[in-house]
Amino acid sequence: MTDTLPDRSPHVRLRLDLAYDGTDFHGWAAQPGLRTVQGELEAALAMVLRAPEGESRLTVGGRTDAGVHARGQVAHLDVTAEQLDRWNGRSAGSDEADSSRARARRVQGVLRRGAPDIAVRGVTRVPSTFDARFSALRRRYEYRLRDASSPADPLTARFTADVGRDLDLHRMRRVSEGLIGLNDFTSFCKAREGATAVRTLLDFSWRETDDGAFAARIEADAFCHSMVRALVGGVVAVGAGRLAPEELTGILDARQRTSRFTVMPAHGLSLEEIGYPDDDALAARAEATRAKRAALPGQARTRESDR
Repeated sequence: MTDTLPDRSPHVRLRLDLAYDGTDFHGWAAQPGLRTVQGELEAALAMVLRAPEGESRLTVGGRTDAGVHARGQVAHLDVTAEQLDRWNGRSAGSDEADSSRARARRVQGVLRRGAPDIAVRGVTRVPSTFDARFSALRRRYEYRLRDASSPADPLTARFTADVGRDLDLHRMRRVSEGLIGLNDFTSFCKAREGATAVRTLLDFSWRETDDGAFAARIEADAFCHSMVRALVGGVVAVGAGRLAPEELTGILDARQRTSRFTVMPAHGLSLEEIGYPDDDALAARAEATRAKRAALPGQARTRESDR
């Protein structure tokens, strides 16, 4: 059974599916005087909706840092019925798929003038229980890098980090598999007061790309700040022979930040996908995510902090 929006609700919730080249952005979150993805999008939405500046506030599923890219970002926005009609324009009365594409085209038309590095792929009406951040079940990232033996490729340089050493991909695959599961990833996260680093890492695997790079697939129920780039940095240290696999496992178990490996650069990272439950499970998922996450043995319970 699918949740539906109340017929008399003064607001309608819309899901935005987004992609962007993060190279020239100071991250997702709006910051005064800085170019950000949120800032550009909200300015474009204000023009489309003819709304006052600051009224069209977006809630995002994955808050990316400066220089990080996205192919599967999700955000949500609440609009009035009148604003939705204005946004739909001539597509009003057509099916939702057509309306979603039409709404996306209108925003894209505005973005094209000043932010062509953002793509709006769809603007879909969703239940009021949908929350881009708290309803998420999982998030999947990809990290691309080249080792010293990989052929240079200027066409992908903006999205691929360079590692000046030869890497043992077999060793990297084995140690990555050992990190999968429920763990406290404090050793790989920037500490935030009142937040927990307990996460379930669902996948951490590597492949060779057609252009000769290495790509890591990292998926979890949620990530704490800098976790993906730190995990890749630790595995790269193993692949380069600077850390033994058991040393990286020991770093994880220590639950303490370390300088024994380098956090990888932002430009190699891309948010690829955010997964959500069926409509009838959205509210329950959001409630569970907002709750306090169970602590691992030896920890106090702390509040959730998803990215």
